[in-house]
Amino acid sequence: MAFPTHLLPSIFGILGNIISFCVFLAPLPTFYRIYKKKSTEGFQSVPYSVALFSCMLLLYYGYLKTENGMMIITINSIGCVIETIYIVLFLIYATKESLMSTVKLLAFFNILSYGLIVITTILATEGPERVAVVGWICAVFSVCVFAAPLSIMRLVIKTKSVEYMPFSLSFFLTLCAVMWFFYGLLIKDYYVATPNVLGFVFGVAQMILYMIYKDKKKQVKPMIQPKDEPAPTVVDLGAILELDEKVGVDLGVILEIQEKAGMELGVLLEMHEKSVVEDEAGDKKEMAKVSLDIASEKTLIPSVV
Repeated sequence: MAFPTHLLPSIFGILGNIISFCVFLAPLPTFYRIYKKKSTEGFQSVPYSVALFSCMLLLYYGYLKTENGMMIITINSIGCVIETIYIVLFLIYATKESLMSTVKLLAFFNILSYGLIVITTILATEGPERVAVVGWICAVFSVCVFAAPLSIMRLVIKTKSVEYMPFSLSFFLTLCAVMWFFYGLLIKDYYVATPNVLGFVFGVAQMILYMIYKDKKKQVKPMIQPKDEPAPTVVDLGAILELDEKVGVDLGVILEIQEKAGMELGVLLEMHEKSVVEDEAGDKKEMAKVSLDIASEKTLIPSVV
């Protein structure tokens, strides 16, 4: 019994939806890490902003298609919801610089550019021409989705670390590109098939890069142990100055006491000198009196002190 080939587009379309859903869920470990550390660290918002824009464009393209558009509509509706959640989480924990750059990116791509594309294609084109124009625009930005991780690849090469490039995301991007390539080829939608060729190439390149740098570790400089040497003497200059000031104050007090004592000693000497003078005057007076008393007897009696 021959295999019903008419079912192949549906099979690849369903597989493309399933694997694309896995691609949308692949950054979950990254955002769990951001949530735990409350920081976006070295992660960038560019892949998620561009992916959201691509989902919005493909949703519009699927809506314009008259046939074989349901597979595109379903997965890109889910993608818009998931990518929006990622961007909201990124904005919550982003630094001020990352926050401003992400807001500018969203304003440029998801508001200004998307609005211009929708309004221009509605006003300037119609029917198959509108589908072709939107298809080419979707093809270009689908390439941007696959090429967005190139900035992460540059970071991997620069730091020689795969810390910020999850292998799961690269793996599922590659599988997704394969499925959507065959889906577009089978339904003859080259706007879907063509960009997935580059998506496959970029996915393989990322996985090769991961295998090269996954075992690389950051080089740690050896620590040099200091030699055993006597500890240097620490001179507390503040304490010395404080002690010197205190000694100067004490010396001033001593000099003040000595000066006061000198003044008191001078007073004592002056009093003693005055007392001696008075005693000598008294003795002379007494001797004169004794001499006067004994003068009549003609006898000299020395005074005894």
